[in-house]
Amino acid sequence: MLAVLALLVFFMFRNGRKRQKDTLALQSKMVAGADVMTNFGLYGTIVAIDEEENKVALEIAPGTIVQIHRQTIARVVEPTVAGDDIVLDKTADTDAGTPTVIGEPEYGQRTEFEPTTDEVAPDTDTEPKKGDA
Repeated sequence: MLAVLALLVFFMFRNGRKRQKDTLALQSKMVAGADVMTNFGLYGTIVAIDEEENKVALEIAPGTIVQIHRQTIARVVEPTVAGDDIVLDKTADTDAGTPTVIGEPEYGQRTEFEPTTDEVAPDTDTEPKKGDA
C-alpha cells in the first residue's frame, strides 16, 4: 500500500513540475505583438500586458481591443507553413478568396469514388418503398 501511495505522490509532483514548466514557457512567449488563442477560442494579437493586474489587452479585430485575464491565454499561435505535399491552384483568383487546393473537391462536387447516376444499376423493383406516395 505504501509503495502505491509513494508512486502516486511521485507522479503528482512530476505532473505539477511539468505543468509549471509549460506555463513558464507560455509566459515567455507572451509578448506584445504575438498572435494568441484564448481558452474560449478567441484569436487575437497581444497589444499590451499589465503585470500588476494580470490583464492583457488583446486586439481581436482592427481597432477592437478587449481586456482579458492573463491566465485565459491558452497558447501562442505559430504561423503555419504550407508543406510540399499541398499544391495550390495558381489559376485561382486570389482576390476572390484563398487559393484552392488541387485535388480537394469543392462543396457538392463528386469525387472519383462516388458512383454517378449512369454507373448505378437501375432499380428493377416495382414494389413501393417506404415514404413513396
